[in-house]
Amino acid sequence: MSTSDAGDWQARVEALWRRFDDFAPEDFVAAIDALVAELPAGSASGLFEQASAQDSTDHPEQAVSLYKAALDAGLAGHDRRRATIQLGSSLRVLGQAQAAADLLGAELQRESDELDGAVRAFLALALLDLGREREAVALSLMALSKYLPRYNRSLANYALELAAKPAAK
Repeated sequence: MSTSDAGDWQARVEALWRRFDDFAPEDFVAAIDALVAELPAGSASGLFEQASAQDSTDHPEQAVSLYKAALDAGLAGHDRRRATIQLGSSLRVLGQAQAAADLLGAELQRESDELDGAVRAFLALALLDLGREREAVALSLMALSKYLPRYNRSLANYALELAAKPAAK
């Protein structure tokens, strides 16, 4: 697929996602599958879109294997990070909070970008499921601190302090 064809394909995928609510779940998955069929078998981008479609239509168990396949196939850049976040979320939903926390904790140590808040938010959910509420609140406050019009530094410092202190008994 040429670069211009890839751009056209991605534009059609994005257009389809914008119309997500216009579809019955199975029809949306079928529409994504039809677009993915245009790509070479095993395409990392195609696997990622199929995983996202399964995830968004309440099939996290199918999504997990597709996210893993997309990552194994070399999904890169922004989509790699999105797939990691979404995989972590699906693992947590399926009762695998520790696996989600491990995955998202490692992701938080990687490159920093506009998805840092999402990584922290989904990691906080996994930590909450693991009974690590204090860490979950600290991560949530850290994520929130980036979006406040003021008090960013203060809230971030309180979040770090909260994470460093043991829970009161």
